[in-house]
Amino acid sequence: MLNILSLTGVIFVLIAIGYALVASGAFDKDHMHVLTRYVVMLALPALIFRAVANNSLGEIINPAYLLTYVTASLTLFITFYFWASRTCRQTPLYSTFAGMGASSPNSSFIGYPIVLMFMPSLASTALAMNIIVENLVLIPLAMLLAERSKGPESLSIDVLIDIARRLLVNPIMLGLLAGLLTSILAIELPMVLSRPVDIIADSSAAVSLIVIGGAIAGMPRASISAQLIPLGTGKLLLHPLLFWLISLTLASLGAGIGDSELTRAGILMAAMPPMGIYPILAQRYGAGEEHAAAMVIMTVCSFGTITALLWLMNLSTG
Repeated sequence: MLNILSLTGVIFVLIAIGYALVASGAFDKDHMHVLTRYVVMLALPALIFRAVANNSLGEIINPAYLLTYVTASLTLFITFYFWASRTCRQTPLYSTFAGMGASSPNSSFIGYPIVLMFMPSLASTALAMNIIVENLVLIPLAMLLAERSKGPESLSIDVLIDIARRLLVNPIMLGLLAGLLTSILAIELPMVLSRPVDIIADSSAAVSLIVIGGAIAGMPRASISAQLIPLGTGKLLLHPLLFWLISLTLASLGAGIGDSELTRAGILMAAMPPMGIYPILAQRYGAGEEHAAAMVIMTVCSFGTITALLWLMNLSTG
């Protein structure tokens, strides 16, 4: 247990450093904005490109993993959408981001660094497949429902085209597509190109964690609502549990992931707090500060839940 705490502690110390830099005034929002742009526009695309380009398509794309992840995530998205709208009597806009907050893990900024420490050979593979689901299913679904909350007539062809355009020009998606093309065509990059990609990709873990800490410090605080408890439970506990149960079900049907370590990597990815774009999108659509508060609380609580999950995983293989 102490070994696990020492490793997860490294992750959250880096997050705490980012928080302290902003809270102390050493860095302001503009500084963190520059670091965020570096991670989103360079480091993560380079990481995704390297993960995909350096492997065959068969090594990167595991259909059972993708099915498990998308099923677990959509189940939670739908469940918490209706929980917020029916049980809590919330608006469609709030319900949309309740669904997103419960189902969309921070695979890139937190998940990848943690999986990299415990399962280094599978971190890039799991990240690449999570990025596919998140950018092609979860984020578009949240944006479509957010637009629809303005009224059915708001979902015009122009709006749909704009959503598709924003997703396609996302640097992370461009890195994924470039990596897939390089893998399919079996292109071998010369060292003068591959080494810069490696250096930039290797910087992504540390910088992304510092960015998360700075983002938490810069988020506006909202009053703590009791509704955050089931939302946090869904994201931090139910999401990994559901991934595990679906993977077991598929395995019993003879269509499992086929790699117990990749399954464990997927469970761990699902246990991450919500992705960084979740409160940003919520605020962009005017959903209020509740989701920013949810992001802060779930990120803090995830230190305990992720450590406990790693301890249980260690017991199961011990």
